[in-house]
Amino acid sequence: MIRKTAVAGSWYPDNPTRLAVELDLYLNDATVERPSHPPRALISPHAGLTYSGPVAAFAYKLLHGRSYRAIVLVGPSHFLPFRGVSIWPAGQWQTPFGPVDVDATLAHAIRAECVDILELPAAHGREHSLEMQLPFIAHLLPGVPIVPLVMGHQTREAAFELGNGLANAIRSTAHDPNDSNEPSVLLIASSDLSHYESADVASRMDAVMARHVEALDPEGLMTELEREPRHACGGGPMVAVLQAARRLGASQARVLRYADSGDVSGDKASVVGYLAAAAF
Repeated sequence: MIRKTAVAGSWYPDNPTRLAVELDLYLNDATVERPSHPPRALISPHAGLTYSGPVAAFAYKLLHGRSYRAIVLVGPSHFLPFRGVSIWPAGQWQTPFGPVDVDATLAHAIRAECVDILELPAAHGREHSLEMQLPFIAHLLPGVPIVPLVMGHQTREAAFELGNGLANAIRSTAHDPNDSNEPSVLLIASSDLSHYESADVASRMDAVMARHVEALDPEGLMTELEREPRHACGGGPMVAVLQAARRLGASQARVLRYADSGDVSGDKASVVGYLAAAAF
């Protein structure tokens, strides 16, 4: 089961040398205070690398020198509406840096904990939300396997059921379930924020999301998303990942960077908001 790249060569370079140069440029420009413990969870945007890369780098900069046994990726489905969460249960995902393995053991454990999980390969075919995280992952954490998950309808029930199931599965497969100091599995939620508002409106809308993220408040985040779904395309993944991080012992979160597409394009009349954050 090999998932081929869908947007390499268009959304990001398909040449590994050029891709590494661009990633390192963004990472070198990202100034982030290094925490004493590695993050349990990240929130990262998923637009084209020129737009989202400078923001995502603030989250991925925290992974320098860290090690994990696996990474769980949760993103939204942009093209295929469906109920539940589609898992890619085994095999590999292609990247310009080479293939990234899927952790079949952890994927099986997650599927056993979540009744809404199904195998729907079509949900992953054209989807960019997870693929846009892989250049940073393959570059910074080579050899670390992933578990890719794409959410369909982002309901409250689906988000919290997934978050609780992820926590249970990660705990059940841990070498030392009682060790809460050094997380062995990294959770990543892939989401952009508001879409096609003016920069001023986007900033106000996105600040609401940022406050709930920084408060490590998945319940408040979900309530706000139900009130105004335009806040984020990957709101459900954000809720699920924050819920799982809390269940696994995270006690604080930090917003690392906020920007919008107008910072790159120069067009502030209609922007997409981007957020980088981490939970510890």
